[in-house]
Amino acid sequence: MQSNYQYATEYMALGKWIGGFLGLLSGGPLGMLAGVVLGALVDSVFDADNYFQPGDPGMGDAAYDDSARRENLRQGNRNGFLFSLMVLSAHIIHADRRVMHSEMEYVRRFLRTNFSADAEREGEEILLRLFDEKKRMGNDGWMRQIVAVCQQLAFAMPTEQRLQLIAMLCEIAKADGQIQTEEREALRQVCLNMGLDGGTAEQMLGLGGQSLDDAYRVLGLHPDASDDEVRQAYKRMARENHPDRVASLGEDIRRQAERKFQEIADAKDRIYKARGMK
Repeated sequence: MQSNYQYATEYMALGKWIGGFLGLLSGGPLGMLAGVVLGALVDSVFDADNYFQPGDPGMGDAAYDDSARRENLRQGNRNGFLFSLMVLSAHIIHADRRVMHSEMEYVRRFLRTNFSADAEREGEEILLRLFDEKKRMGNDGWMRQIVAVCQQLAFAMPTEQRLQLIAMLCEIAKADGQIQTEEREALRQVCLNMGLDGGTAEQMLGLGGQSLDDAYRVLGLHPDASDDEVRQAYKRMARENHPDRVASLGEDIRRQAERKFQEIADAKDRIYKARGMK
């Protein structure tokens, strides 16, 4: 049996990784899930009377320093993005009612490579607690919660960050080498509930493909699209998925966005070459 000290240490480890303050995503359905995952630690953080606001009395000089406020906001937004990734990863991984080793390993590898071995362990613990919460809530209750989370993200998270989130979820769904029907539909519904086009997931699932059909899929086009439609589709995707638009989330997220941006450019190049476009 774990001691109170062991429980407290575990909560603090997870709390440090997610961060106590999730910026614009604090509270609401996402904050509720954070409270479930982290227990009493986050329950107190998200209490309206205790939630830290820059400039609160007793917070010291740093509370009034613009650079400190900006850093708190930046870190909060990053934490919100990462915790959103964990919540929606749990949803996509378990969409077919199975937890595939390859999908879990993709998340572990991402956390280990971009953060640390501790983050890998803590991130896995977060996912396991979310799976337990889904079981406790039942499928209908969980689906209502995920819809509410996505709607919260649609309101609070910029479009370019939501697109990056979808791209990373698609990478997880592809990790086992095949996309189950349930996973595809779950991704589509997440897009719609986050205020994105329902075809966005299909575009992101096409990233990394080598065929001409994959290239058209990435740009969201049919092969009979006009040259002008090809140019406009690429310009729109390049603008919305530029790595600079998610740079504030951290260098690791930016690297993920750079790879996505290059794969979009590769898709465009294949189409241009096939059509003799310049």
